[in-house]
Amino acid sequence: MMKQLEQTSHLFGSNAPFIEEQYENYLADPASVSAEWREYFDKLQSQAGAATRDVAHGPIIAAFEQMAKRGPVRTVVSGGGEDKQQVSVLQLINAYRFLGNRWANLDPLKRTERPQIAELEPSYYGFTEADLSKSFNVGSFHAFSTDHASLREILEALRQTYCSSIGAEYMYMTDIGQKRWIQSRLESVRGTPKFSTEMKKRILERTTAAETLERYLHTKYVGQKRFSLEGGESAIVAMDEIIRVAGGLGVAETVIGMAHRGRLNVLVNTLGKSPSMLFSEFEGKAAADLTAGDVKYHMGFSSDVMTPGGPMHLTLAFNPSHLEIINPVVEGSVYARQVRRGDEQKSQVLPVLIHGDAAVAGQGVNQEMLNFSQTRGYGTGGTVHIVINNQIGFTTSDPRDYRSSLYCTDIFKMVEAPIFHVNGDDPEAVAFVTALAVEFRQQFKKDVVVDIICFRKLGHNEQDEPMVTQPLMYRTIQK
Repeated sequence: MMKQLEQTSHLFGSNAPFIEEQYENYLADPASVSAEWREYFDKLQSQAGAATRDVAHGPIIAAFEQMAKRGPVRTVVSGGGEDKQQVSVLQLINAYRFLGNRWANLDPLKRTERPQIAELEPSYYGFTEADLSKSFNVGSFHAFSTDHASLREILEALRQTYCSSIGAEYMYMTDIGQKRWIQSRLESVRGTPKFSTEMKKRILERTTAAETLERYLHTKYVGQKRFSLEGGESAIVAMDEIIRVAGGLGVAETVIGMAHRGRLNVLVNTLGKSPSMLFSEFEGKAAADLTAGDVKYHMGFSSDVMTPGGPMHLTLAFNPSHLEIINPVVEGSVYARQVRRGDEQKSQVLPVLIHGDAAVAGQGVNQEMLNFSQTRGYGTGGTVHIVINNQIGFTTSDPRDYRSSLYCTDIFKMVEAPIFHVNGDDPEAVAFVTALAVEFRQQFKKDVVVDIICFRKLGHNEQDEPMVTQPLMYRTIQK
């Protein structure tokens, strides 16, 4: 044991600098070291696996020390100006996808000015007037048939798509495929629907039917409560489009839940309830054999209608006065119908919920319902949500007084539902985004929202005088 230690004592750690020096001398000139060290180093060089002779380590170590003193290597890229501008164009496109909805023309009353959003201006990215004519790659922007366009053309297309009558919110979604799907549908037409003459006539007819019914009831039954849809008639266009598109995509049943606002109009113009039956209720001519009843704007109804895909059964659930509480009842009804049909793909029965702007943000039952929307035991394959956003909750019209979020629909972001805000005074845009919403639901089996921003022409009910509580807002409406 002692003999072994004596033979290897020269390998002790403290002798490392001396041994390294001897090895460096050996590599430079084997004859410069003693025969004993030369024999030892020769054995190292002849070990198995040593294909080439070792080289001196000193110069290599010195080179690394010099590199460390100089700091990290900086790569110099030539022509960086054009590359930077191309990146800025793609950032501009993304900014409109994220923020364009805040600059969109959504409010028919135009009560507030459009906010200043620096990220939507080319100057924010360093572009000047001279850059507008330069051509850039448009990336994933679907507004052009080619992959290049001038900055001026790109900017115009972005504003048409995201800042006209439609404001889309979807970039918070984590599924890339769903985002790309929305972009391809929305950007390819620049947010501007191209309807046939026949379709435009249909939209006009639905809008006129909604307005005519309200005017007749207002004239014939003065002062009677009906919770008018006036100012938000395009909601009837949305309902018509839901039924038309859903029928063509294989939906056989639609279950609708809604509160009192616009309910009579939906009963007549969507479900086909006889106007004479409605008028009888206004005149108090209810069936004598009924032992109980309810107010007419709580009544439910069922009917069968024809769609491009065949007959569809429609059901409007009976509604209590408690806002939004009917929503989970509708979801349960839809789930039961899907089970009864053996509809495992959840594509044959469609839930549609119509909300008010104040109630959808204020009633906690909506959060509870959304929490179940994608669960295995309770999910119904997505719901189409229509918000009749008349920008007032009873007598409160300033959002700062009844919610803490930018939009009343922000609650739906908890389930990553895409939200399409649309100007209610543009019924063609309403029809377009509603069709898009139904297609999205059928494709991805997920909740989707159409936020129809409109106004309430009359009071909360027909016995209310809104000029007393909201004089500024109603001065604008009366214009």
